[in-house]
Amino acid sequence: MTLKIKAYSDFVCAWCFVGKFPLAEAIKDKDVEIEWMPYELSPSPGPTVDIKNDPVKSGGIKSIIFPIAEELGVTMNLPPVSPNPYTHLAFEGYQYAKAHGKGGAYIHRVFGAYYQEEKDIGKVSVLISLAAELGFDEMEFKQALETRRYQEAHQKALHHAYYESGVRAVPTYIIGNQVLQGFHRKEAIEMAIQKELDTSDLSKTEGESCRMDDHCL
Repeated sequence: MTLKIKAYSDFVCAWCFVGKFPLAEAIKDKDVEIEWMPYELSPSPGPTVDIKNDPVKSGGIKSIIFPIAEELGVTMNLPPVSPNPYTHLAFEGYQYAKAHGKGGAYIHRVFGAYYQEEKDIGKVSVLISLAAELGFDEMEFKQALETRRYQEAHQKALHHAYYESGVRAVPTYIIGNQVLQGFHRKEAIEMAIQKELDTSDLSKTEGESCRMDDHCL
């Protein structure tokens, strides 16, 4: 029986970016299915943060998260986008990709575009280019974003994250009946997967994460 994992994240969450890699390693060769779930740290039209020009936050990412990425063999940059882009359109694009059977591939591509290629994922033109790389029809994808075709689906997913799932920070992984909040290494995720196979008790393990009030670091 396939084990379901709900992975809550935001594209501008540095811990979410590095957290994808041990998660991918932990589920390799296992009967596990990941459903990526949106969680906006800075919902529009409220204020977003400017990590690039915040020496405390940017310094923390460089001194704490960058070494972890290097240890994992992952290239990671601090995007020059200032302030951080809103991510609702990127997530509406995810809903499009999900409906067309490439949700996971889209998630990974957008994360890579932001934290490795330093692209502004708040721009429709950038998202269209990424969608084209994944084989989507550019005009159809563009129309979907411009007409906000997937806005309702995205808002429903956000409502679930904010008010139904109990998620308060990202990344958060709900593995069956277990909750892993924050960055976790491969071994910890593998233990949670195995524990889920052995017990149905709800437990919560916390690691480093991004919250709506203080974001990353």
